[in-house]
Amino acid sequence: MSSASSNTGFCRDCLASVPKGAARCPTCHSPRVKHHPELHALAIAHIDCDAFYAAVEKRDNPALKDKPVIVGGAQRGVVSTACYIARIHGVKSAMPMFKALKLCPDAVVVKPNMAKYAEAGRAVRNLMLELTPLVQPVSIDEAFLDLTGTGRLHGASPALVLARLIQRIEKEVGVSASVGLSHNKFLAKLASDMEKPRGFSVIGRAETLALLAQKPVGAIWGIGKATQQLLERRGITTIAQVQQMDRNELIRQFGQMGARLHHLSRGEDSREVETSGEAKSISTETTFNEDIGDYETLEAKLWQLSQSVSRRAKKSATVGHTVTLKLKTPDFQTRTRALSLDEATNLAHVIFDAGKKLLRKEVGRQHFRLIGVGISHLVESATGPDGELDVRRLSLNKAEAAMDAIREKFGRSAVDRGISLKGKAGR
Repeated sequence: MSSASSNTGFCRDCLASVPKGAARCPTCHSPRVKHHPELHALAIAHIDCDAFYAAVEKRDNPALKDKPVIVGGAQRGVVSTACYIARIHGVKSAMPMFKALKLCPDAVVVKPNMAKYAEAGRAVRNLMLELTPLVQPVSIDEAFLDLTGTGRLHGASPALVLARLIQRIEKEVGVSASVGLSHNKFLAKLASDMEKPRGFSVIGRAETLALLAQKPVGAIWGIGKATQQLLERRGITTIAQVQQMDRNELIRQFGQMGARLHHLSRGEDSREVETSGEAKSISTETTFNEDIGDYETLEAKLWQLSQSVSRRAKKSATVGHTVTLKLKTPDFQTRTRALSLDEATNLAHVIFDAGKKLLRKEVGRQHFRLIGVGISHLVESATGPDGELDVRRLSLNKAEAAMDAIREKFGRSAVDRGISLKGKAGR
C-alpha cells in the first residue's frame, strides 16, 4: 500500500482498503473509514493519548470503565485529567476539585500515580520508535513522528502505518490515542485535537489556508491567553484576519511574534522533528530593554521565569535536581551559577527560592541585560501533586496547584506572589 492511490482509503478497524466514497468498510462493515485526497502523501504526525491518566486508571480497574473518572487531588486539590464521560459534565483539567465534583457529583476521584503513567508512556513511545527513529516526545503521552521515506520499510504509507500503531497502543498498552497527520508539526498538532477521542484527522497542503481561515486566532501554536487578548483588543479574532494582513505590518505591530503569526497563519512551519533524545534541561530567559541592577526588579523577573519553567516541567511530568541561574552583563559576558537540590522538583516556589540564593550573590554594582533560570539533571516525576510526605511540602504543593488552576482559568497574572507584585510596583 506504499503506492496506494489517492482514491483509496482504509478501514481503521480491519485496515482493509476502502474505495473512494464508501461510507463503510466492504470487508468488516465498520463506519470507521478514512478518506482524504492526500492521505498517502503526508508523513508528519502528532500522536496524543486520550485522557491519558484516566485511561490508565480505567485500564487497571475495569470497574471504572463506564464511570466518570477524575484523576487529581482530594477535595481541595485540582483536576489533573478527566475522562471523557466526566468531560461531558463540564469537568476540565486544572479545574478546582470542588467545582468538578459539583458538576459531576458521581465522579470517582483517583489519586495520581505518576510512576504508573510514566511506565505506560514509555511503552507507547517504544512502539513509536519501532516505526521510525524520528520521534520527538512533547510530554509523557504525546509525540511528533516523521515517517518520511518509510514506505518501503513498512510496505505501507505513513497513514496506514499510524493506524496500525494506534491499534497496537490500544491492544498492548491498553489506552487509546488520536492521530494528526499533515505536512508540518504545527498542522499535525492542530489535527490531532480535531476529533478526540480515537481521532484520525488529516490536514493536506491544498486545504491548509482555507481550513486555518475558519479557526480562531488562539488556534495558532504558541498564542496564549495574554497574546490572544492583545490581538482581540486590536480587533483580530480569526486566523483569516491575520492571513489578510501584510507581513511587515504584523512585524511592526507585534515584533518577532508578528513574523510568527504571518507564517503560522498560512500553515508554514519549518521546524523539524527533533531526535536529540530527552530534554537535558528546561529553562527560559528574558532580555531587558534597559540594563537592570536593582535586586527587587531582578527578583520579580526571576519569579515570572520560575513559573514558566515550572509549567513546562509539570506538563512533561519531569523534575530537576539542579537549578541554574543565568545572567548576562551589558558587555555580553555570561554568568552561570547552579545549585543542587536535596530533592528533585518542578515547583515554581522551590525553583524561585534556589534562584534567589544564587541571585543575591551576583547583584551589587553590576547591571544585567538578561536573566534566565532553569532546571537540569531531569528525571520523570515519580509522584503526583500530593506525593510529598513532608507536611510543609505537601501544603506548598497544594497551594501551588490551586494557584495553577486559577491562572489557567483567569490568566497567568491572576495570582502572584507578593515579591512579583512588589517588583511590578517598583518599575
